[in-house]
Amino acid sequence: MKDSSSLNRPGARPAVVAVLLLFLFSGMAIAQDDSELAELIGDDPVDVAAAPDANPAVQPSSSETTEEDTGPKAPKNLLAWTFQALKWYYTLIFFTLSLTLLTLIVMNLIAARQDNICPVDLIEGVEQQLAQGNRQGAAELVRTDDSFLGQVVAAGLSKLDRGHSQAIEAMQEVGEEETMKMEHSLSYMALIGNISPMIGLFGTVQGMIAAFRTIATSGTTPKPGELAMDISTALFTTLAGLAIAIPAIAVYNILRNRVQRLTMQVGIASEELIERFQG
Repeated sequence: MKDSSSLNRPGARPAVVAVLLLFLFSGMAIAQDDSELAELIGDDPVDVAAAPDANPAVQPSSSETTEEDTGPKAPKNLLAWTFQALKWYYTLIFFTLSLTLLTLIVMNLIAARQDNICPVDLIEGVEQQLAQGNRQGAAELVRTDDSFLGQVVAAGLSKLDRGHSQAIEAMQEVGEEETMKMEHSLSYMALIGNISPMIGLFGTVQGMIAAFRTIATSGTTPKPGELAMDISTALFTTLAGLAIAIPAIAVYNILRNRVQRLTMQVGIASEELIERFQG
């Protein structure tokens, strides 16, 4: 046994121990380096696909993505949103109608006053003059009065010498003419009240057609902002038309009833005054 005897020699056993210790310390050093590397990079593996892009210029911002998805935003101010939805042409049309309606309301309110149709002061003044026996002064008081009643009674006085029937007929003709003038002025308010909803309905149909056209021509899902502007045009035109039509029709009916009532008073008062002149 040459080999075993060589290992049993006194100089060979320390060499073997030294080699074993060298391998042991080398393994411990490698394990320590691996543990330090694991602590630096973490225990979990890095997912390259899940890591965000290091270049911030390539990634779109959240605001840009939201704006691209939703389309143009309407202004927060309601008045600005109304003008934007109505466009300039509908704004001009409804502004003109509202201004015309306001002018007509003021004019007809002034014309439908009792002092302009059947003034009580004129009736009392004529009766007072006739009670004093001053028919000439009473007739002059009627002729100088520009009210509805004054014109009707003046027409009857001009035909009174031809008889009572002729005077009544002359008063009826003047009364019908003046009534037609007042109703003609009132009819313009009714006209605005009728056409305003029609213009609003026209804008509604136009806005809905624009919304459906946006859906039809869009290659993908249409942006909510674009559809909202088209639908807001449809709704705001309807709102503006109704906002003008409702007061127009209401004031028209109120003033028409008032004019009819005062016209009946004129007819009754004029016949009584003519009878007083004949008596």
